[in-house]
Amino acid sequence: MSGTLYLIPNTLGDATLGGLPGVLPEEVRTLTARLTYFVGEQAKSTRAFLKTVGITAPIQEVEIRELNVNTPDGAIDDLLAPILAGADGGLVSEAGCPAVADPGALLVRRAHERGVRVVPLVGPSSILLALMASGLNGQSFAFHGYLPTDPAERQKRLRDLEQRSRREKQTQIFIETPYRNRAMLDALLGACDASTLLCVAADLTQQDEKIVSHRIKGWPKEAIELHKRPAIFLFLAQ
Repeated sequence: MSGTLYLIPNTLGDATLGGLPGVLPEEVRTLTARLTYFVGEQAKSTRAFLKTVGITAPIQEVEIRELNVNTPDGAIDDLLAPILAGADGGLVSEAGCPAVADPGALLVRRAHERGVRVVPLVGPSSILLALMASGLNGQSFAFHGYLPTDPAERQKRLRDLEQRSRREKQTQIFIETPYRNRAMLDALLGACDASTLLCVAADLTQQDEKIVSHRIKGWPKEAIELHKRPAIFLFLAQ
């Protein structure tokens, strides 16, 4: 009989308000601490997270395997093998919820195909936290990951998404590499209509958390510093 694949959320940064109890329930930390098999994007950062959680087994007895953008599809079965053999295992994200904008989705899909029980655990999701705090439409929304980096392609994509947002009354959500945040904000302010509602949420759950939600017209440019800060962008055309 196979084990269970637990989907273990990570923190969104090292300066979490309230520490681990502020974002991970005690039951999640206790369950995580008893496991000895994990899959994460990077073994080093996964190991650091487990030490923070307070894993009970000696760290040298804990097996951590990597699943990232460089992992070939053919290796997914190998990652699932210990669980198929009966051991419980945990899938850990680098930040936030595993399998959401995360390569771990491949492992989850294969687990379902092989009849493995999959259990998602409660923890922080920057996407949902930003949506909650935005004041935009939380009943219809779409997450698009990263938009094109080429300025012309990005502008076209933003205008296409704005048309979709207006037509379907749907909140559009996306992310950007932290060092390109300012360029993304400038692109939004230049491409979107004055009446469009824009929200930028940076460093969610962290001590420096900042959330600004305002129409494009009159956007307070100095209200939020974005340089090298993890951020979520959301807009709703009206």
